[in-house]
Amino acid sequence: MEAEGYRYRVLERLTQALRVKTDVDAIGPVASRSAMTRVCGRELFNCHANVAEIIKKMQKASLESLIEKGESFVVRVKRIRGCSPHIVSEDLERKLGGLILDRVEGVRVNLTKPQKTFFGVLTEDKLIFGLRMVEVSPKPFVERKPRKRPFFHPTAMPAKLARCMVNLAQPRAGDLVLDAFCGTASILIEAGLIGCRVVGFDARRHMAEGSLRNLVHYNVDAEGLVVADARRPPISKVDCVVTDPPYGRSATTLGWGTQQIVEDFLSTIEDRLPEGRRICMASPKSTGIGRIGKEIGFKHVESHYVYVHRSLTREIAVFKRT
Repeated sequence: MEAEGYRYRVLERLTQALRVKTDVDAIGPVASRSAMTRVCGRELFNCHANVAEIIKKMQKASLESLIEKGESFVVRVKRIRGCSPHIVSEDLERKLGGLILDRVEGVRVNLTKPQKTFFGVLTEDKLIFGLRMVEVSPKPFVERKPRKRPFFHPTAMPAKLARCMVNLAQPRAGDLVLDAFCGTASILIEAGLIGCRVVGFDARRHMAEGSLRNLVHYNVDAEGLVVADARRPPISKVDCVVTDPPYGRSATTLGWGTQQIVEDFLSTIEDRLPEGRRICMASPKSTGIGRIGKEIGFKHVESHYVYVHRSLTREIAVFKRT
């Protein structure tokens, strides 16, 4: 625990642990906006993945504010990508549970429906241990899979990836988010569901009409859906941009190469974006979108690479207008 706030654990598909210093009020927004996150919890301690050291840490940990007399609990320890194979997670769960029973009067173990779950993660030769506060269900994202929407196209982006891109652009609730190549509205849906205002363009009328059908299905009200060339956007100002230009055999680029589309759009949108605000844009790795953005004058904040199939790896690039 930090002196001026709590650390929270965000577990992304149990492949990565992210430690964030914040206060207790942040857990709600984190859970409501996250896509890959599965568990958020209050950290109790972290140490090397050594049983003796773990036991010492647990013996000194403050449990008073985490569990009370009469409450039931369970201890769960998960391993990320085979980390710390020398530790048997079930044995560690029993030892830590025993310490909680010894130290807190009147509590009991319940393996099926506990009131409190103490949660540990073995990662990179460390154990991070704390109290689970929120478990994020993947079900809503499954229900928004491209093939479950009223309007489907094979180029549609999965809901989880779309939500990740929206989060990387860091819009606040009420901000106007532009997807200049809206396709089936994957990005607009995710931005709208976290409270953003949304506007989308597509050069093909049937795609814009399909986007509208999908938005209506998920009760997202768009500020506008316009049949428009993204290289000449009919808008004067947006708060951030999240977009995925067309590429691949199933996409229509109207005769323009993907690199040219990216260059033209980034050059045009720069004056419509306030200083310090962000663009999150996807493109095939071969396009070199990070380099293009820097050459145009944006600050390249970061890039992430997503393997799709043998002939496509996406680069998800984040830029900031300086």
